[in-house]
Amino acid sequence: MTDRDDRADEHGTKAPSVRPALRLAAATAGARARLAACLLLSALSVTLSLVVPQLLGAVTDLVVAGLRSEGEVDLSAAGRLLLLATVFVLGSAAAAWGRGLLAQSVAQGAAYRLREAVSAKLSRLPMAYLDARPPGDVLSKTTNDIENTSMTIQQALTQITAALLTIVGLLAAMLWLSPALTVVAVAMLVMSALVTRALARRSRPQYAAQWDAVGKVNAFVEEAVTGHTELVAGGRADQAERAFGERNRLLFRAGLRAQIHAGVMGPATTFIGSVGYVLVAVLGGLRAARGDLSVGDVQAFITYTLQLGGPASAVASVVGVLQSGLSSARRVQTLLGAPEAPAPTPATATGAAPSGQVRFEHVRFGYTPDRELFEDLSFTARPGETVAIVGPTGAGKSTVVNLLLRFYSPWSGRVLLDGTDIAALPRHDLRRRVRAVLQEPWLFTGTVADNIAYGADGASDDDIRRAARAACADHFVQALPHGYATVVGPDGGGLSTGQMQLLALARAFLADPEVLVLDEATSAVDARTEVLLREASARLRRGRTSIVIAHRLSTVENADTILVMEEGGVVERGGHRELVARGGRYATLHARLDGAGTDSGVASHPDSDPALGPTPGRP
Repeated sequence: MTDRDDRADEHGTKAPSVRPALRLAAATAGARARLAACLLLSALSVTLSLVVPQLLGAVTDLVVAGLRSEGEVDLSAAGRLLLLATVFVLGSAAAAWGRGLLAQSVAQGAAYRLREAVSAKLSRLPMAYLDARPPGDVLSKTTNDIENTSMTIQQALTQITAALLTIVGLLAAMLWLSPALTVVAVAMLVMSALVTRALARRSRPQYAAQWDAVGKVNAFVEEAVTGHTELVAGGRADQAERAFGERNRLLFRAGLRAQIHAGVMGPATTFIGSVGYVLVAVLGGLRAARGDLSVGDVQAFITYTLQLGGPASAVASVVGVLQSGLSSARRVQTLLGAPEAPAPTPATATGAAPSGQVRFEHVRFGYTPDRELFEDLSFTARPGETVAIVGPTGAGKSTVVNLLLRFYSPWSGRVLLDGTDIAALPRHDLRRRVRAVLQEPWLFTGTVADNIAYGADGASDDDIRRAARAACADHFVQALPHGYATVVGPDGGGLSTGQMQLLALARAFLADPEVLVLDEATSAVDARTEVLLREASARLRRGRTSIVIAHRLSTVENADTILVMEEGGVVERGGHRELVARGGRYATLHARLDGAGTDSGVASHPDSDPALGPTPGRP
């Protein structure tokens, strides 16, 4: 997906655009004092360096005057001028060094602020934005593009500003020495600027294509690494290698085209500068011979002409870097300018006492505007009630979870928690009151204890161990090399998928939410652990509302309410006995289970979900 696609949200609206010239400037906001100091040091360095040729020209005039008068050269005056020139050279170098330090500080500060802004932005983005984009591309924007933007800011502050100030100062000094020769130098400079501008226009889209290609390569690599086991097991390694090769070739071609266009700038401006140097040397020599200029002035002018070629070439060379940085800044800006999830509207809150009631009222929703999933979904999960949702793959079971957790917002209708539209609840409040254990377990890099306590600030070691025991995870955690201090990560760090799922369940135990959502949460648990989890899940569900996405009908018989979903709608609802007696879709699936000993009518899975096992104290 390109950045052009990134500018539109899921509803087709455009994210705000920022003019390229302002992107890098916006990144340096908050560093005005250092920017001003950097510019002042650049001006000081340039001014001191411009005086040096004048001093050396004066020394030359002293020598020439002494030779013409057949007298002695005033070595004392020449020595003082040379000493002063040395001081100015050292002063210019010191100012340039200080400018470099400040430029690094500004650039690194800009990168720091951009990373902070991106991190905060990611927490405010709707899930639809992240689901619609490869994770590797988003990662590339938060790392490669920000780093490239930082480097460009540093180059702009050190090379471009110094070069532009040098050009202005050189032209002023040259105009003071000889307006006629300055016209020649300016003509060469204008020609160089026109060539640079033309080449920059052609290189800009090439750099944009290059960084888009970088994002696609990163996205593919991230996907291949994350799904490496499935890729190898499925015999797709060769196809993946070829697919990577295609993306790599696209990046190679885009990068080569960008560098070719940028690489022409330096030699082109150097050639134009050399032509100007030859013309100035010839015309200056003729004017010196006529006595219009002193030899020292001609020497200073030629030195200025040589110096003029350097900044012009530097600007031309850095223009390529600048185009690259602007492309990266554009990619970062598309992320920072993406539409955020709607803010809560507290005015709609009812203020009802927390009890855990969940109600879907005439919810209409689809993941894309052209495909509606829910046309009119309505159901209620009363406080303390266990609601099981069954149905084939694609029926919309997990979408119910996405809407309840406000990962997505309904097109119309409402999702209520204790009578309050969840759109009116602050996200941290909703996440505290509703806790989900999703299909795919996820562990963060850290210790087992940290992972269990994730999202439960202030949990003690005893609390963590109690939660692990309740989730039947304590026995295998104790067997790990360092127990609860064992470091794990997203890949599990040697844990099985079932063990990772148990840790995720322990997280839910520790959070103690009002509403518990188990989205096929125990699908990877073995048969022995399944039996143990029946009791643990019953304890966890006691006194709280539970919504369970179930795979097998044998696990839902003790649910208070069973919702049978097909094609985005609830086709049947009721208790197990009621639905069997009704002779509808559920009864057909149940009869097939009794006859075949399998749940093929529902999305099949080799392991059952024990969360709906017998609940103590319930009829």
